[in-house]
Amino acid sequence: MPELPEVETTRRGIAPHLEGHRVTRVLLRRPDLRWPIPRAIRTALPGQRIDAVERRAKYLLLHTAAGSALLHLGMSGSLRVLPADTPAGKHDHYDLALDSGRVLRFTDPRRFGCLLWQPAGRLHPLLAGLGPEPLDAAFDGDHLWRLSRGRSAPVKTFLMDQGVVVGVGNIYASEALFAAGIHPKRAAGAVSRARYARLAAAVRRILAHAIARGGTTLRDFLAPDGAPGYFEQELAVYGRAGEPCRVCGTPIRAIALGQRSTFYCPRCQR
Repeated sequence: MPELPEVETTRRGIAPHLEGHRVTRVLLRRPDLRWPIPRAIRTALPGQRIDAVERRAKYLLLHTAAGSALLHLGMSGSLRVLPADTPAGKHDHYDLALDSGRVLRFTDPRRFGCLLWQPAGRLHPLLAGLGPEPLDAAFDGDHLWRLSRGRSAPVKTFLMDQGVVVGVGNIYASEALFAAGIHPKRAAGAVSRARYARLAAAVRRILAHAIARGGTTLRDFLAPDGAPGYFEQELAVYGRAGEPCRVCGTPIRAIALGQRSTFYCPRCQR
């Protein structure tokens, strides 16, 4: 699934082609994706100028005066800006036609993505209750330490809670916990303030570097220009079960936490 760096890479790729342009037509090749596509996408969005393309957690928002189109890539989705006459494929589910003569096309073999509408002045329920962005000033070790008090859940599960901090998915949670030297099964409430400071710094550093490297390509993700993300080549633990730790040489282990594969070094992480 595309995680925060992949979604941010997508945002940066499509924004220059969308901002300042009007949506002239919405072409829906199916009435639903993960959820039904609301009528407002067809009635309120056409004719509107896209003023900004924003990312919130793993959602993309195309802001207009009337409201915002809310997009999610799902498990395997991708967005590309193409000439309007580009033939559509089997898994190309919608086009947003622009006054530039190009279209924003969404492709999603598994159909777990979404296209929803947020009226101007209102917050979509999917965005309510989200924690801070991991690259914003509101996110730091003290924030994690305060919210973790009394929690017995594993620290990796805690870190992936979107109410705690958004966008730290499975790959980057494993990588950040390794960088901070924290065992993923350790109870969140048992992690010290000092160790949370190291963890928050690791999250920020790793996500920023992954964005700079274009994200991580594991299955389906490609940037809007068709280029793969290169952070996969630098992963320290994720997907490396049985391989030697890059720090101490101990074989990396894999366990399941919250039905997600989790990778760690039994010597470096305590």
